[in-house]
Amino acid sequence: MNDRLALLVAADKGITEGEVLRLALQHAVTELDGLGGAVHLCGPMSALRLVASAGLPPALVRNWEIVEQDSPAVPARAVRRSGRVWAPHSAAETDALDWPGTGLASVALHDADSPVGSLTVVTRATGEPTEEQWAFLTAVTAWAKERMEQAPPPARPAQREEGAGRLRQALKAVEVGTWEWNIKTGELSWDDAAMAVYGTSPADFVPRVESWMKVVHPDDVPWTLAAAERAIRDRGPFEAEYRVRRPDGSYGWTEARGRVELDSAGEPSRMIGTAWESTESRSVRNALSRALRHMSDGFLAADDDWRITFVNLKAEELLGSSEEELFGRVLWTLQSLRGIPGLEARCRRAAAGAAPTSFDLRMPDSGDCHHVRLVPVPDGVTLYFTDVTDRRKGEAERAAAERAAAERSARIAELTEALAKATTSRDVVEAVAHRVLPPFDATGLLVQAVEGDHTYIVGRSVGYPQAFLDEVDGRARVAADPVWDAISAGGPLFVSSAEEYAARFPEMAHHPMTGKQSWAFLPLTVSGISFGVCVISFDQPRRLTGEERTLLSAISGLVAQALERARLYDAEYTRSRALQRALLPQRLPELASCTVAARYLSTEQGASVGGDWYDVIPLSAGRVALVIGDVMGHGLSEAVTMGRLRTAVHTLAGFELPPDEIMNHLNDIVGGLGEDSYATCLYALYDSTAGTCTFTRAGHPPPAIVRPDGMVYFPEDPPDPPLGAAEPPFNTVEVEVPDESLLVLFTDGLVESSERDADRGMADLAQLLSHTDAEDLDALCSHIITGLLPDGQTTGDDIALLVTRVHALPSGRLASWPLPAIPQAAGMARRHVREQLAKWGLDELTSTTELLASELVGNVVRHGRGPMRLRLLRDSELVCEVRDGSLTMPRIRHASETDEGGRGLQLIASLSQRWGTRYTRDGKCIWTAQQLPGDDASVLAPQPFDIDAIPPLGEEPGVR
Repeated sequence: MNDRLALLVAADKGITEGEVLRLALQHAVTELDGLGGAVHLCGPMSALRLVASAGLPPALVRNWEIVEQDSPAVPARAVRRSGRVWAPHSAAETDALDWPGTGLASVALHDADSPVGSLTVVTRATGEPTEEQWAFLTAVTAWAKERMEQAPPPARPAQREEGAGRLRQALKAVEVGTWEWNIKTGELSWDDAAMAVYGTSPADFVPRVESWMKVVHPDDVPWTLAAAERAIRDRGPFEAEYRVRRPDGSYGWTEARGRVELDSAGEPSRMIGTAWESTESRSVRNALSRALRHMSDGFLAADDDWRITFVNLKAEELLGSSEEELFGRVLWTLQSLRGIPGLEARCRRAAAGAAPTSFDLRMPDSGDCHHVRLVPVPDGVTLYFTDVTDRRKGEAERAAAERAAAERSARIAELTEALAKATTSRDVVEAVAHRVLPPFDATGLLVQAVEGDHTYIVGRSVGYPQAFLDEVDGRARVAADPVWDAISAGGPLFVSSAEEYAARFPEMAHHPMTGKQSWAFLPLTVSGISFGVCVISFDQPRRLTGEERTLLSAISGLVAQALERARLYDAEYTRSRALQRALLPQRLPELASCTVAARYLSTEQGASVGGDWYDVIPLSAGRVALVIGDVMGHGLSEAVTMGRLRTAVHTLAGFELPPDEIMNHLNDIVGGLGEDSYATCLYALYDSTAGTCTFTRAGHPPPAIVRPDGMVYFPEDPPDPPLGAAEPPFNTVEVEVPDESLLVLFTDGLVESSERDADRGMADLAQLLSHTDAEDLDALCSHIITGLLPDGQTTGDDIALLVTRVHALPSGRLASWPLPAIPQAAGMARRHVREQLAKWGLDELTSTTELLASELVGNVVRHGRGPMRLRLLRDSELVCEVRDGSLTMPRIRHASETDEGGRGLQLIASLSQRWGTRYTRDGKCIWTAQQLPGDDASVLAPQPFDIDAIPPLGEEPGVR
């Protein structure tokens, strides 16, 4: 951009206003890589006049010739705002025209205190200009306004001389028209003579000042408008000579004079004047001919048949012939121009456009480059030849330097973007392999990090055999090693050939070259500390240029920053994964009431650790709690929150609270973690004695229930918000679950992704479950994961899956009796226990169970209330329950020697393996559990989860 501005500043001071505007427009369109553009200047009243255009078809330009300042057109909006306007074609307020490209970018041209016009560019697919491009457009308009003020007045067709009597005699008779313009309303009137002067028929005339602006040549509009504004401002005369478009499309010179008249308040109200066609005198033509004859640039004129009618001395020299030899010859038939391909087509196309056109010509004989400016004039064309050989050479050199700089910038930009997206060390190395090796034609890449006095390979190396990588991975520090020399010096080391390598590092001569012939050892340095090296190698000897070495050094700095950030991420990722593995169940319990299998699938590589979790918690009396949840977000803090929730669920489940109460407590816990902490959870309570499942969910997908006949359904219940956002109470749903049914609990990552919504995913899951053999639950888990994530597809979210086959307790293993709330009920309970245990062949547990039942019943008789019921369950352990209608829970207390009571629960705790209490729908239940003869006690009791029992994570080794 700076180079383009420098080119504009270097332009000749004497160029006309029209050339200034076209030059500014061409550079603006080129810099923004636009499709075309236009320049408008403020005319009288509220109209904008098109004075220059580039790259736009006539159909579009025609609609923009006159633009009202209060219209929604983009040039008018830029003038009204006195600044910049961006209008994408999709926006409702853009022009009604069918513009190509993506939008219109327009900036105002400013005078000292107000806008005087606008410059508009039609953009390509790049869309809205960047801030740097906006700044360039502003600078270009400022340059254009400055040069317009410095531009000389346009060349007149005639110059008046003193004593013009003879000159007037030489002029042909002209017709003088009169005109009147209402400055305040914009109304314009012409008489018949003025109609003829301006080439307009009365039938087509619109009495507005815009009618005059439309017929003035675009090159003459700026200074003509300036003359009118100056006359109004100074209350002085108006004089201007400009070209006017004739009915046949040609242009002829017209001279106009007028004066400003004031209203009663002394303000300009109207302008009246005359206009006539102007002609040239013979003396002026001769003077002009002499000036053109000796000008420094080549100049020639040709008639409508392209036959040369005038040629100056410089053009004679350029074309290699005298004026006499060239006169009457057709331009492209000349020997010196005959070898230029496409010259005739170029000239004819330029003349057909009826507008000045410029192009370069390379002379076949000398190879010199000349800039040709072809200007259509009445009855022919004129051509100006300027030698730009040195200028084009300098421009080519500058362009080559710009391209090289742009390529370097593009490479660094692409690498920077790729490194910004890289998360892990492997991602960083992959970015270097794809973005750095191809531009330099390199074939090898090896990135090593320092750990102590050893270097270890980071990521995936390129261009080296595995045997070589195994040898250098973990290699100890040695003297005269290029890797350690670069790290120690903190600067790049370049080796151009295998001979140079052997000469500089003779101790490493035995080291295999693996076919490499030249190397660049780039230290990876952050904050002045080198922690590794990036080795780029080539298959051929190569001496890198200074520019290439500078670029590689800059790239190594970017890689070092990204790799240091990735190593920190890798370390946190590894710690998080280790913590998450420790927080998830190490093994699932083996229970008589159900068979379970689970899967945990972490998110795709490069993402943080998630907070998905599951658990299976055995409870009393053949009941089991199935829990699954998802802490929203990813990271170490989410994994820790997951551990807290799992600990809380274990603790709350141990109190045998109902599912909705457990969810209430979890909601309080999550709400206390902060405003940004949320989690979903599903708590399902299966009762093998009743064949029911009661569940509560907070923002979590419902479980899939697969009946033995293969029918799959998701229980319908009103969902509650996630934990941390919900307000109790939570909804509870109880469903009947036939024996050998499947309960499938899962997190949303299994069924929902960017390509599939949750409803579609749940439908796919139901389809899989309805056509799957569910005998092997581990195989079923794998089948579900494979079916919903085919072809090894990774997931953007963690997945937790818990599949449970329920086993109802056989009726023969359950016995229940109602008891009256009288003291004799203890004896009745002992009798029922004795008889039932004899039927089950558990005589050796009879005396202990009788005593436990007697104590439990006695406690109810004394402290509770009816109705009372005794129940025995033979499951993986022998459970004895006593239920009553009281809500008062017993608790163990230490009784003194003189107390008569208080020792019953101590006795129960000593005789049973474990005991507990829980609320029921109509009271409470006190239960005891005893080990069955011959069973291993270690597998009967539930294994509580204790987050504090997780061993601390060891020091992480260096991330490689």
